[in-house]
Formats: sequence, structure tokens, C-alpha cells
Amino acid sequence: MYDLLRGMIVIEGAAFIAAPLCGMTLAQLGAQVIRFDMIGGGPDFRRWPLARSGDSLYWMGLNKGKKSIAVDIRKPEGRDLITRLITLPGPDRGMFLTNFPMRGWLAHEALCNLRADLITAQITGSPDGRTAVDYTINCAVGIPYSTGTATAERPVNNMLPAWDISTGLTAATGILAAERNRRNTGKGQLLTVALSDVAMAMTGNLGLLAEAELNGQNRPALGNDIYGAFGRDFATGDGRRVMITAFTAKQCLALAKAIDAVDTVAQLARRAGLDPATSEGLFQIRDDVAKLVAQWCEARPLAQIAEQLDAAGVCWGPYQTYRQMLAEDTRCTTRNAMFETIDQGKIGPMLVPGSPLSFHDLERLPVSGAPVLGEHTDEILADMLALTGVEIGRLHDRGIVDGPP
Repeated sequence: MYDLLRGMIVIEGAAFIAAPLCGMTLAQLGAQVIRFDMIGGGPDFRRWPLARSGDSLYWMGLNKGKKSIAVDIRKPEGRDLITRLITLPGPDRGMFLTNFPMRGWLAHEALCNLRADLITAQITGSPDGRTAVDYTINCAVGIPYSTGTATAERPVNNMLPAWDISTGLTAATGILAAERNRRNTGKGQLLTVALSDVAMAMTGNLGLLAEAELNGQNRPALGNDIYGAFGRDFATGDGRRVMITAFTAKQCLALAKAIDAVDTVAQLARRAGLDPATSEGLFQIRDDVAKLVAQWCEARPLAQIAEQLDAAGVCWGPYQTYRQMLAEDTRCTTRNAMFETIDQGKIGPMLVPGSPLSFHDLERLPVSGAPVLGEHTDEILADMLALTGVEIGRLHDRGIVDGPP
């Protein structure tokens, strides 16, 4: 957590990954992000994985550092409260983040009638308005046909919601740009970010579309091999697996030295008319080189492999389960300044990350956990909307708002 965005207030009405991640990113940089949910929780409030208490670890993970207000937005009075929060005056206010349909009371034009310089960031599925989620975008950008092996009968999905993540971070950048523009010009902005646009833009940025357009070919499915460079997974002598790569001339030589096969690799390359000191050369003879690396790895336990590869300057990594990450990897412990162990209410103590950004001249602030649903309802109504205790009590009595149990 940092206080770089201290004073900025963003109202978030969102569910699932991209938009909540955008809000959390801003919160971890110091913005006050106020999330509004229906009383009882939105569509992602109980999404797996769950803690033993029944609470969603998914929801907790994506809403750290935010404030929560629970409102029945099906009722006019509830919608009015949220509208007032979104359009509050002030240079650091008037910013709204959502992936909800922007119709009726949530339409940008309607909200601008109350604050002309409003900044609204909406995350959508496709720019044509069609509904989409990461899983229905990922299948449409060629990635599953380049994942797995060439003999696979079906495309292979990647379980990482990469386009949700990329879209959330892109939206955070867009909000900061729109806020900077408003400070300079006094003008608000309707910013839209579509999952499919982010995915297809990145497919183009990585040369995948150009390869298909200009060369008339699709990227082949190579399993765990790296296209155009040396990289493959190997079994260790004690039953683990490692990923070993070589992208540069220095890394190619380091790998050959580490497995004591400089001359052998050079001979293999010369026979094929290739340069063994290039990643492209190793890629062309990857099967022969992989046999040498496989024999070397199978004769050693993981600890010895790690020591020798690190000493040689080889770029590599161990395959790890989530539990192995927690047990073995110091990057996933409080020895890494990004992580802290905090008490998350009914769930109890748990390891949580703060911002992955590291500002070396700034002190990290303690990581804030996710709020209890409606935890800050009364505080927000009193401090931001200037409602009295009697008025807040009446809203509770009529079921317009709710607080934590």
C-alpha cells in the first residue's frame, strides 16, 4: 500500500475480476475506493474458492483496501444514494468505475446531468456490446490453438484469466489518464475498455496477428517449448520438474557450460548449419539439446540443479504447486516486502499481497484487508452524504441500506 493517490475517491460498482482488480490497484496506491453492493452481496460475493468459514477468498482477494456500502439499488432511494456518491463535487471526486450495464440511472449522460465533468470508466466484453468474459475471449484469439501439443484433439484453455487481469490494469491506467486530463482541461470523460479489445490488441502487439497475416501461418502448439528460443520442462532426479530456458547468446553459453556440453552442443549446431550461440539456433536443434539437458537433470536432485544453474547464470524456474510456493519459495513469504500476514475477520490470519509496485523512496503502508460487506455503510452516509444518525437509522429500518451483521 502507498499513499500516492491520497485524496482521490473512486466509486466502484462491479463484479468478478477486471473492474474489481482495477479498483484494488488504485486502492493499493492510496485512492479511497468505495465499493457498493446489493444487500446480501452481488453475483461474485460467494464465488469459489471459499474459506472454511464459507467466505469467498476470491472476493476477499480482489477487494483489499476498499470501503464497502450495502444498498438496495432496486429501490429509488437506494439508487439516489449511489448517484449522489458518484457525483459528489470536488476535484478528487466524481470518478465512477463499473462493469455493469450503463442504462437508466447509471447511464453516463444521466450522471453528467448532476456532474458535468464526471469520469466514468466502464469495462465491457466486446466493443459491439456483446456479453463476454475472459473464457469466451481467450478462445477467440488463437491462444488455445497454440497451447498444449500439436497432437491434441481439442484446443487447450489457459486457466489464468489473462485478459481480465490485463483489462483491469489497463482501465486503472485509463482512469489516471482521464483524471490528469480533467485537471488540465476541466473536462470529464466516458472511458470504455473492452476485454476483446485488450486481448486482440495484445495478440497484435506480440506479432501473432502479423505472423498469420504476412506469413500465412498460425503459431504451432509446442507444449512447454518456447517458440523461437530454447525452453522446455525437465524431470529432476527426485521427482520434481523444472523449466529451463535460453533466450540470449549469453544464456545459451551458460546452459551449455552448466551441463558440461559446450563442445557437444557446438557439434550438433554445426551439423545443422546453425549458430549454437543463438536462441534461434538452439530452437532448431532443441530436441537434441533437450536430450542432453534431460540426462543431466535426471541425474540430480532439485537442490543440486538449482545450485548449479544459478552458479552458471542459467534462466530457469521450478514447477511448484500453490502449497509448494508457500512452503518453499521465499518470494511468496513475508520476507518479500509485498506480502503481509493479516487477520481477515472470520477467515483468520492469512498471507496477502500488497501492490507489486516498489517505489524505493516511499515507505510501504500496511496492507489493508477486504471489508466486511456493508462495513462502512454508516460512515459513508454520514461523512460523505452528511446524513444524520436519525436519517441513517430510517434507511436501515426501511431496508434501503445495511451494515455488517
